[in-house]
Amino acid sequence: MIALIDYGSGNIRSVHKALQHEGADVQLIGTPEGLAHAEAVVLPGVGAFADCVKGIQVRGLWEPLQQWLQSGRPFLGICVGYQMLFEGSEEAPNGEAGFGFFKGQVKRFTTPGLKVPQIGWNSLEFPQPDHWLWQGLPANPHVFFVHSYFPAPAENSEVAATSEYGEVFAAAATRGNVAGTQFHPEKSQKVGLRILRNFVERVNAQRE
Repeated sequence: MIALIDYGSGNIRSVHKALQHEGADVQLIGTPEGLAHAEAVVLPGVGAFADCVKGIQVRGLWEPLQQWLQSGRPFLGICVGYQMLFEGSEEAPNGEAGFGFFKGQVKRFTTPGLKVPQIGWNSLEFPQPDHWLWQGLPANPHVFFVHSYFPAPAENSEVAATSEYGEVFAAAATRGNVAGTQFHPEKSQKVGLRILRNFVERVNAQRE
């Protein structure tokens, strides 16, 4: 079972449908108890970094998810769910911290004249083209972004994909079974569905 974390952030229905389309047994989870039988976690996120952090905290899910990440079990963060895997964000006015699984901060686009937020399709470059998350994808696939901020990983070895919008940024980061994408796989048509299938297959492989 894949636990899809429901903490009041938007866009959860489309993520749910996309995962089911790729054969996953998905359950919406909004309490720590719901994680007891999960094999993997998907953390979506739409909105402000600090609001998402607080939404998880008030449901008592922050520490359980922190422990999950430390265990190295399969985890996929999407958009702000990806950003929260880092130490903190320029978008957090009171210094709300992320999970700190990846070292680095979330930054805002600052290129003069650039339209922010970025809304639309953009191509990916793969520093790690053979990574399990990218199996079956063409070179430089296009995916859908909606964001004003992006993580800047401290470790280049953890950058699994880059994209460019005014500047080159880390569109995805991975370590072990944990991955995060700044783009929305659930909105990225066949490419996004294949990425979600790769995650589901990674979860299934851990069971065998």
